[in-house]
Amino acid sequence: MTTTAGLLIRRVPAAWRRVVRIGALGALGQVFISLSGMPVRLDVREIVVPILSLGYLVVLAAPLVVGVLLGRRPEHSGFLANPPSNRDLVIGATTGGLMAGGGLSILALLLAGFDLRDPLINWSPQLLEFLSFGRGTGAGFIVWLVIGAGLGMVGGTLRLATSRTQKVIMTMALTVVAAAILESLVVDLVEGVKLEALVEWMYAPRGGVTLLGAAVLAIVSGVLSFVGQGRIKTVQARVQAMEGPKRTRVNLTLIAGVGVVMILLPLLVGKLTNELLANVGLFVLLALGLNVVVGLAGILDLGYVAFFAVGSYSTAVLTAATSPRIAPELPWFVALILVIFIAILVGLFIGAPVIRMRGDYLAIVTLGFGEIIRLLFLSDWLSGWFGGSQGITAIDGVDVFGLLTVDGTNPRRVFYLVLFFCAIAIYISWRLERSRLGRAWMAVREDEPVAEAMGINTVNVKLMAFVVGAVLGSFGGAIFVAKVGSVFPTSFLILVSIIILVVVIFGGMGNIFGVIAGAVVLIGVLGGPKQPGLLVEFSEFKLLIYGALLVWMMLARPEGLIPSARRSRELHQEEFLQDAWLRGEIDTDESNDPQTAGPTQTTDSDGGP
Repeated sequence: MTTTAGLLIRRVPAAWRRVVRIGALGALGQVFISLSGMPVRLDVREIVVPILSLGYLVVLAAPLVVGVLLGRRPEHSGFLANPPSNRDLVIGATTGGLMAGGGLSILALLLAGFDLRDPLINWSPQLLEFLSFGRGTGAGFIVWLVIGAGLGMVGGTLRLATSRTQKVIMTMALTVVAAAILESLVVDLVEGVKLEALVEWMYAPRGGVTLLGAAVLAIVSGVLSFVGQGRIKTVQARVQAMEGPKRTRVNLTLIAGVGVVMILLPLLVGKLTNELLANVGLFVLLALGLNVVVGLAGILDLGYVAFFAVGSYSTAVLTAATSPRIAPELPWFVALILVIFIAILVGLFIGAPVIRMRGDYLAIVTLGFGEIIRLLFLSDWLSGWFGGSQGITAIDGVDVFGLLTVDGTNPRRVFYLVLFFCAIAIYISWRLERSRLGRAWMAVREDEPVAEAMGINTVNVKLMAFVVGAVLGSFGGAIFVAKVGSVFPTSFLILVSIIILVVVIFGGMGNIFGVIAGAVVLIGVLGGPKQPGLLVEFSEFKLLIYGALLVWMMLARPEGLIPSARRSRELHQEEFLQDAWLRGEIDTDESNDPQTAGPTQTTDSDGGP
């Protein structure tokens, strides 16, 4: 039986229900972020001095996002349900902004009137001081309402602008924020090329971009974005239109340019930045291995850290004089050959029992194998071989033909070693993706029963994916041991597998450049499980951010940051077919033909399902 409340809700126009729903989500999001303790702890990191800190940025983003979301119009069959108007957008954005800002206003009043610190540890006077701007609860209440309304209106108004104008404004804002986040890297790079005067006017003495620096960066980036948008698209179109030797030459030129930058960059930055680059490169190498398993073959492997651990312990046992039972003290490159064979055997050992499983069952079993490997290295049973909880220490670095030694005391050399193996992994991934085996992997990923019916030996194909992933993961483990100089079971927690998987998903499964971009953004900025990033203030919140990014990517952009064309078609086949039908490229009968359209459902002639 329909209730009175339900009838009242139904009488409210759908547009206003949408405003209330998005505004309420924005308010709840701001309250959650505030009570997580993030704004207070991040308030020490300046973005634009003296008007904006990182703490205020994370809470000010919610009203802006609310305004942008409210400015969007739902589409049906590629057409707007209701054409946008200035009045609707401004009213909706203002209402949403008031609700989002009002969430913090109400939270400030509750902080002043109640003490709930027993269940909520971040319910503190510091949070009240942050929300009231140090001027009292009443002032904070009004200010947040004004800020919420203003930012909501700005976000809604942005939707009225042209696509080109939106990109320019977005580029200006992201440039200023990126300059503040990448401050240590920029300072190292600028000092390396002897341009210290540039740092003095761009950054404040205690960190953060100055007002003058922010203004100059915004203007320059905006002009470049406005001028370069059309030219970049023209260049992209020309490159995509190239075929044969011309396209190959362009690709080789781009690869050579990136290689030169990667070789010169460590020479221009300091030790801390080189350490960061080495960590990022190590996760790129691991993510490239997992990308073969997950991105190309479609095997959800949650125990990938097992291959990383096997590579680390095998290298330690074969090279370290302190190995408990076997200490052949082989040169690192000689030991690496044996490590590859060990990784192949482990890949077959793990893959063979689980290869016939699919979906959730496969994920759970690989997760179990990953934990089994770690517990074996930790156990007293094998402590005589691998040191148990004491691990193996005093591991020598990499002796490069007697010319130099690569170890953790010289991060620049470690980065070059990682770069060398990343180049090998990229080449292997690229060649395999375009080989017969790579096409078989992608067929299994798209539809395993159909691939099997077409004559593909799915068992052997998936085993090969495990083996290739194991070899690339062992490369990362061998470099990790040489860099750190010791190995312990606590370095191979399941969290490492999860973070590598997040890197692959966030960057773009099945795309080499996407995986690299995901590692640079996530590991470079937030850091790894135990490795710091550029934003060390996020250390205790990195898992929360990883989870939020993963949820957002699954909902908004499941193909990843830089998706592969094939993966995008798989995930958005229905949308592609709908767009093609609207453009008149296919008719209704052709779109419903299983040989051309596949099993997806398309719209009929009158737009219905």
